[in-house]
Amino acid sequence: MGEGDRAGGDAVKRERFGSRLGFILISAGCAIGLGNVWRFPYITGEYGGAAFVLMYLVFLVILGLPVMVMEFAVGRASQKSCAQAFDTLQPSRRWHWFSWWGYIGCMILMMFYTTVGGWMLSYVVKMGTGTFNGLDSDAVAGVFSTMLANPGELIGWMLVVIVIGFLVCSLGLQKGVERITKVMMVCLLVVMAALVVRSVTLPGAGEGLEFYLVPDFSKMFENGWAGFGEAVYAAMGQAFFTLSLGISAMEIFGSYIGKDRSLTGEALRICGLDTLVALTAGLIIFPACFAFSVNPGEGPSLVFITLPSVFNQMPLGQLWGALFFVFMSFAALSTIIAVFENLISFSMDKWGISRRTAVIRTALLVTVLSLPCALGFNVLSGATVPAIGDIQSLEDFIVSNNLLPLGSLLYVLFCVTKKGWGWDNFLAEADAGKGVKFPAWSRVWLKYGIPALIVVIFIMGYVPKFTVWLGLG
Repeated sequence: MGEGDRAGGDAVKRERFGSRLGFILISAGCAIGLGNVWRFPYITGEYGGAAFVLMYLVFLVILGLPVMVMEFAVGRASQKSCAQAFDTLQPSRRWHWFSWWGYIGCMILMMFYTTVGGWMLSYVVKMGTGTFNGLDSDAVAGVFSTMLANPGELIGWMLVVIVIGFLVCSLGLQKGVERITKVMMVCLLVVMAALVVRSVTLPGAGEGLEFYLVPDFSKMFENGWAGFGEAVYAAMGQAFFTLSLGISAMEIFGSYIGKDRSLTGEALRICGLDTLVALTAGLIIFPACFAFSVNPGEGPSLVFITLPSVFNQMPLGQLWGALFFVFMSFAALSTIIAVFENLISFSMDKWGISRRTAVIRTALLVTVLSLPCALGFNVLSGATVPAIGDIQSLEDFIVSNNLLPLGSLLYVLFCVTKKGWGWDNFLAEADAGKGVKFPAWSRVWLKYGIPALIVVIFIMGYVPKFTVWLGLG
């Protein structure tokens, strides 16, 4: 290995973001993904609109925000990716094994996220070329089913996503990831604003705005206290999962910044931008659904089946539909590029290789490991797990129901216990620089309250699975 191929030694200066705005937009871009613009609107529709949104915001502040600050703190204090961060901060090596948690989590996330990102790009083309023009709802559903049944189409779009992501990362942190993600995020916000204006000015949109913006807690109790409990769990889970915490997806960006700003203030801005996009997605979807008498609680099919039918009925619907899927594609790609950067940085720190070598190795690995998901809807459609589903559902379950909550729990324990990094060290790092300080009085909540909520999320994710596995459902 030549001297120019080394990235992990002390002689090599660590890359840095070119601006604070870059850090905020890229971190937000990692958080802003399909969980915001796909899952959030339909789950809000399922659980009664504005009342659900309020609960979501509460859990975002008391659960998601503190864990995000912890990931940033570990990254900034160590100046390493998760490959070496825990050994740097806790030299006893008792946390050495946890370095692999983030790498494995990010890799499994990309194993299915690249395929779904490909769906979004495919629908930009389908909308732009008029594929849905004149089709009824059954025919629109048929377009989606036909796409899933075609392995060549799914793999082709998956490869487009992978090539775009790794080309951006190959240009470096500032010239590639930061520069292009900043442009993409600005375009995302502009397209989103145009879609909101179009949606809220549709005839009949007012009913959708009322549903979305005026809380009505009675809707949560339509199925009694059990229904309310489901809504609370859904709000808690959405607030937790939307930020992709627990697999060190945010930790790496902390390692690229200086100590001039407090981490709590930066995390607040990133959570705010993430939430703004999620809430704005609802302002696009709910008024349009109500304007055309469509149920906004349709579930995952809302984006790929319901909304194309809505755009079909809208003046200049082909244009607005194409813009909507451009918006969705930017949201997906911002996460993909950020997670690719995480995997690349891990490889550079762990094995002391150059960015170029890390990009090539990681791209090949991601491509091979993404194939089962793309084939899981056609060639491998018979490969299913009871109570979980197909290959994509299994990969999503491993990440969302296991690696994210348990990883976040471990981050909390690392930052608040003596056997980890420790509370005093965490607090000092979080508060370094100008801006909002982390509330020192929250230590008890972090030590006991957040772990309890995470355990609830973890257990509740398995309850319906065990019901089926034990034959009780």
